[in-house]
Amino acid sequence: MLKMLLPVDGSEASARAIEEFVKRLDWYREKPEVHLLNVRMPLTGNVSMFVSKEEIGDYYREEGLRSLQQARDYLEEKGIAYRHHVVVGEVVDMVLQFADEIKCDQIVIGPRGLGAVKGLLLGSVASKLIQLSTIPVLLLK
Repeated sequence: MLKMLLPVDGSEASARAIEEFVKRLDWYREKPEVHLLNVRMPLTGNVSMFVSKEEIGDYYREEGLRSLQQARDYLEEKGIAYRHHVVVGEVVDMVLQFADEIKCDQIVIGPRGLGAVKGLLLGSVASKLIQLSTIPVLLLK
């Protein structure tokens, strides 16, 4: 079974990418195993001096689940099985590391427009994933 990784940040761009991915599910011979991934940026400063590791972990989980909620609701509404994950670190590194860990077959992501030429240029995350990934990256707008 194909494993598809869909990084989700809670933005409209990632929501559209998931909707477009669902429209294209018939491209695949069998329904792929879908993994939603939210990457949280690590807290900086002296937070750990004032807050316990457990509370920080809870914070990451809660914020990650909040960012994943729209995607989870949409997939459930469409009857598509999925697994969801929340990790902490630099976005591109964590997406690539997680894709490798689960032996992902494809990463599906929405491109981001930059500056005045919105829609023509890729966002930094999409661009870096395309450059660095050894796994095929499918960009959906």
